[in-house]
Amino acid sequence: VQLVESGGGSVQAGGSLRLSCAASGYRYGSYCMGWFRQAPGKEREGVAAVGSDGPTWYTDSVKGRFTISKDNAKNILYLQMNSLKPEDTAMYYCALRGLDCASGSWSLPYRFNHWGQGTQVTVSS
Repeated sequence: VQLVESGGGSVQAGGSLRLSCAASGYRYGSYCMGWFRQAPGKEREGVAAVGSDGPTWYTDSVKGRFTISKDNAKNILYLQMNSLKPEDTAMYYCALRGLDCASGSWSLPYRFNHWGQGTQVTVSS
């Protein structure tokens, strides 16, 4: 399984970015794909996830600002991030597991076994 993120960068507060994650090499019939982030000195946290049948989950701090989606034909996962805040600054990672998302567990990094290399997002005030 290979996950390759792109789309990170530096923006001012209030700006937008769209992250992409190109996924290949997996054959799961049921799966969960998610975006996680890790700021310096902090633990990795779940940001958003989408199940193989379409439902989505978001951490409270990004609800209404971020949107997760996937293009099944192209095997690409997206994270549209609007109204960015300095506290959104982190390395963002794409993750995949061969088990559908379940409420509460989608945000736990140890429940995912495939990870991308990460893409940096920096939001300045």
